[in-house]
Amino acid sequence: MILFFHTHSRSVIATEVDHMPDADETGRLCWLFGDARPMGSNRQTGWFVGPRREMITPWSTSAVEMTQNMNLHGISRIEEYVPVAGKEAEHDPMLQRLYDGLDQNIFTTNHLPEPIKQVEDLESYNEQEGLALSREEIAYLHDVARQLGRPLTDSEVFGFAQINSEHCRHKIFGGLFIIDGKEKESSLFALIKRTTREHPNSILSAYKDNVAFAQGPVVELFAPECFTTSDYFHIRDIESVISLKAETHNFPTTVEPFNGAATGTGGEIRDRMGGGTGSWPIAGTAVYMTAYPRLGGEKEWEHSLPARPWLYQTPEQILIKASNGASDFGNKFGQPLIAGSVLTFEHGENAEKYAYDKVIMLAGGVGYGTRRDCLKGTPRKGNKVVVVGGDNYRIGLGGGSVSSVDTGRYSNGIELNAIQRANPEMQKRAYNLIRALTEAAENPVVSIHDHGSAGHLNCLSELVEECGGRIEMDKLPIGDKTLSAKEIIANESQERMGLLIDEKHIDEVRKIAERERAPLYVAGETTGDAHFSFVQADGKKPFDMDVAQMFGHSPQTVMVDKTVERRYAAVEYAPIDCHTETASADARRLDAYLQRVLSLEAVACKDWLTNKADRSVTGKVARQQCQGQLQLPLSDCGTVALDYRGKSGIATALGHAPQAGLISPEAGAVLSVAESLTNLVWAPLKKGLESVSLSANWMWPCRSQEGEDARLYAAVEALSDFCCELQINVPTGKDSLSLTQQYPNGEKIISPGTVIVTSGGEVSDVKKVVSPVLVNDKNASLYYIDFSFDEQRLGGSAFAQSLGFVGDDVPTVRNASYFADCFNTLQSLIEKGWVLSGHDISAGGLVVTLLEMCFANVDGGLHIHLHDIQGADIVKMLFAENPGVVIQVSDTHQTALRELFDEAGIGYAKIGYPTPHERTLTIKKEAFTHTFDIDALRDVWYKPSYLLDEKQSFNGCAKQRYDHYKAQPLSVHFNRNFTGRLSQYHLSPDRRNNTGIKAAVIREKGTNGDREMAYALYLAGFDVKDVMMTDLITGRETLEDIRLIVFCGGFSNSDVLGSAKGWAGAFLYNPKAKEALERFYARTDTLSLGVCNGCQLMVELNLINPSHEKKTRLLHNRSQKFESQFLGIDIPKNSSVMFGSLSGSRLGLWVAHGEGRFELPEAEEKYCIVAKYAYSEYPGNPNGSDYGAAAICSPDGRHLAIMPHPERAIFPWQNAFYPRERSNDEITPWMEAFVNARIWIEQHAR
Repeated sequence: MILFFHTHSRSVIATEVDHMPDADETGRLCWLFGDARPMGSNRQTGWFVGPRREMITPWSTSAVEMTQNMNLHGISRIEEYVPVAGKEAEHDPMLQRLYDGLDQNIFTTNHLPEPIKQVEDLESYNEQEGLALSREEIAYLHDVARQLGRPLTDSEVFGFAQINSEHCRHKIFGGLFIIDGKEKESSLFALIKRTTREHPNSILSAYKDNVAFAQGPVVELFAPECFTTSDYFHIRDIESVISLKAETHNFPTTVEPFNGAATGTGGEIRDRMGGGTGSWPIAGTAVYMTAYPRLGGEKEWEHSLPARPWLYQTPEQILIKASNGASDFGNKFGQPLIAGSVLTFEHGENAEKYAYDKVIMLAGGVGYGTRRDCLKGTPRKGNKVVVVGGDNYRIGLGGGSVSSVDTGRYSNGIELNAIQRANPEMQKRAYNLIRALTEAAENPVVSIHDHGSAGHLNCLSELVEECGGRIEMDKLPIGDKTLSAKEIIANESQERMGLLIDEKHIDEVRKIAERERAPLYVAGETTGDAHFSFVQADGKKPFDMDVAQMFGHSPQTVMVDKTVERRYAAVEYAPIDCHTETASADARRLDAYLQRVLSLEAVACKDWLTNKADRSVTGKVARQQCQGQLQLPLSDCGTVALDYRGKSGIATALGHAPQAGLISPEAGAVLSVAESLTNLVWAPLKKGLESVSLSANWMWPCRSQEGEDARLYAAVEALSDFCCELQINVPTGKDSLSLTQQYPNGEKIISPGTVIVTSGGEVSDVKKVVSPVLVNDKNASLYYIDFSFDEQRLGGSAFAQSLGFVGDDVPTVRNASYFADCFNTLQSLIEKGWVLSGHDISAGGLVVTLLEMCFANVDGGLHIHLHDIQGADIVKMLFAENPGVVIQVSDTHQTALRELFDEAGIGYAKIGYPTPHERTLTIKKEAFTHTFDIDALRDVWYKPSYLLDEKQSFNGCAKQRYDHYKAQPLSVHFNRNFTGRLSQYHLSPDRRNNTGIKAAVIREKGTNGDREMAYALYLAGFDVKDVMMTDLITGRETLEDIRLIVFCGGFSNSDVLGSAKGWAGAFLYNPKAKEALERFYARTDTLSLGVCNGCQLMVELNLINPSHEKKTRLLHNRSQKFESQFLGIDIPKNSSVMFGSLSGSRLGLWVAHGEGRFELPEAEEKYCIVAKYAYSEYPGNPNGSDYGAAAICSPDGRHLAIMPHPERAIFPWQNAFYPRERSNDEITPWMEAFVNARIWIEQHAR
């Protein structure tokens, strides 16, 4: 039966249960649903928007699990429906449907499991199911059927199509190219692999896994020793490896942007989880490329092509929803997003139409692991096949095939069925298991593989490929009882991993999985007979083939094409001659040019992206996008530390140049590498350029028009040659070669051939990463270094695009050796600490570089003279995008700098100096002089972000952010006695002995801030215990010897039904957990802290002010979105244990939450507010909390609930803004709060 509950927000929650609940059960459900009201009727009238009946949402999965954790049984599905005015109500047809009333059939699909089918007519079945099999592959399958002496089953044909699709097997990259009648010697794969063969550098694993590994430094591993129960953290040294990976999810993001991008992010994280025998993702990147969103009225350059009848979503919707999906997954999983890019583009010329109608969504990232685990083991007969993660659903079917053809070729149903759904909290649970196995003294994993395209079939077959295997289908988890065998085998329900584990370790692994609430299924074993089968409980085998037959030996793909010279019109503009005195018309024209360029989404501010993506989780982020007093997204180099020592780390950056690639595919490829490297160069790499490895992700419209395949080959060959000349490698990447969108009228829009290059490398010292923010020091100078060794050209530039052109003359890097010398020379300057600030030259050219160096400051400007830069055309000098950099160096190094440049043979130009008391950018050359208003142009640059933010923020918050972003600068005030030294508090990171002062971090499934909190406590002098809620529920942990408990941040139960609601239910409705908590709070010698999700838990459990008549609540942020920023916090006079000594301070701190708004119904004096946001208005107050509250404390000062994250700001390198004059501080004042807790406990010993 289905029961209906009405919530206070007027929504209806439908709950499917197998019995009529009694009064106690109904009461628990009402509490869980936010004091909802049960409705007696079996039907609800009116119009509603809710999930499609056939798709059980991740929200439902979490909600059902929450009821199970509250000892409620028999509930199978819970969904929420929102009342709307009528059948014309706006909704997302990809995920939702309109209901005219709600009844007992809203979950009914009237679908029975289909029987196993014998496929006789392969040709018809291929088209009917959208399998994209070639004629050669169909012929091959006919031959396999003859070998087997029977028709193939639907599971076999469908599965073969997925695992042998272009998406999975990259047949074009491994194929033979015949260009202009000549057979090419190397395949595209061979060209890429050549880079690692010739220059392996530090690479340990390439092309043999879903991720590449390079040798890393020896770092500290901070982890418990036992993972089957609660245990204390210890530190040990490990030999690390560094991982690099980037994934594209273009087709899914085009069709259903939120889940498409979310599962792209999840898939890329799983790739790094599944490297070797398991490894650890640490930080992510994202790139979005779409057609023009046409914001706020069409801009002139958007007239190149008319708007199309978009197939699924508009470009604006894709930008918002895709970035929401990718950010949401990272936020909930606990992976910070530290670098990214956006490009919008359309162009029509020569009767050809180019645009990102089939969008590009790239999710990349870096990670690390142990040298021990970086290579997969060898399967042996009898190894157990283990599946970890969520249930099977009728989603994600055929994604590999459908991704391999033009979007729009198949029916909406086929394309939609290929989209997965995202459940990041489930993936986090699976990761927690893998993390435990890889952190253990002995890793029991033989091999591991992520579940992606083709689901169980691809994952498990590759896992057992070397020896064969048998999978028992009745052991697989089934979330939808109507699934056919084919659908069970091949669905791409996300968040699952496949592992091979020796049988002797299974019991131990199962205990860890149960503790982490990671569903684990022993689904089969390896057989040693090179045969692979799925077997039903009745003995029937829907899939039964030799491994060799399954992976196929269809003929090599042959690509025949010819070179087509495509010419584009030269950029039409009015040059400005530097030898002529600046006329007012020239000045106006230059201002207009600049405003156009700053208004392109690719150049403009990306705050709309960064303000909703967690950039601090893990506590290991040393450099993310937002910089300076105003925290504007200006940094293109992301950096993370590998441990909490804050020295060794990983840097990553991105580069792409598809507009230039239209003019010259070779130049486009080279410029993509160059941009990635000039973005990366600001981090001091251990061995300079030699430390760098690249991921090249190729998105190309193959076979779309004559000459396109030849262009792809030329681009890959150019990138290979350039990398070999630079002596760096490309050990990983991805291709997606069907970048064409087909409309119902037959029109095809081709996405420009694009390569996105992700660079990564080991950082020698994360504290030395250079910021792009200008230091307002008049005794410093700016230097321009051109890496390109080429003339300035405007083809392929943002300037050209803003005028509606591609151009005909594109820059490139003329001398790779010189580029490498420039890179390594700049690295040596950074290592010496000479570079005060620095910025690459890319989108928008030199003038945008100079402006962006000033934007994040409140004061100061630049005086620039271009006399030493060749050329007479001011427009070309300011807007050309030749690879290069601008650096700021103190004049005290002037002579030594000149000598160093001369010795290295590096050309440079001293181009200007800061003007600390003027807020303008003045540019001079010969007779030309022009002054730009920095603040006015910053508003122009920020406006596209505001227009996009309007679509994702509510209650006027986007306008408030636009109005206030420049009026809320960060500032800090430290107490005078703070020295910044560890010795002030008698702390040492080298401590290995126990202190006897015991603290516990308590986490629930979905918690992701536990490790950084545990380390902050450890450094403060605590012995820190890792406690999972299952430890408390089972009674394994009682907290009897614990003096401080910390409820950590994250997304327990994915924040379903309200943040921390399910976590609170696990305490309230499990007797042993409830008793442990009550006994802890009954003691007078204890302290507690709740941060973010833990703060929400303490408020939900009413642990701060239990005597108040009106309860405190934490509500959704006023913006109705996740808020991520580094902002100012004031500590008012207070007597709390942790914050009392910080009274009067103003400190910087990270926030990262969606439900952080304190509703404080009593008068302010009734609360102990121990931290307030430094600004009362949004976004300085990011959530709209009453009284500006960021933290509240119990009246006795012992129990503290805070939404921001002090544990992520205990070191200066973790802070996004820290006083430059205190650059030698070892710790920040936030460390004092944790020390205060330890001292109080020492003073209140039992």
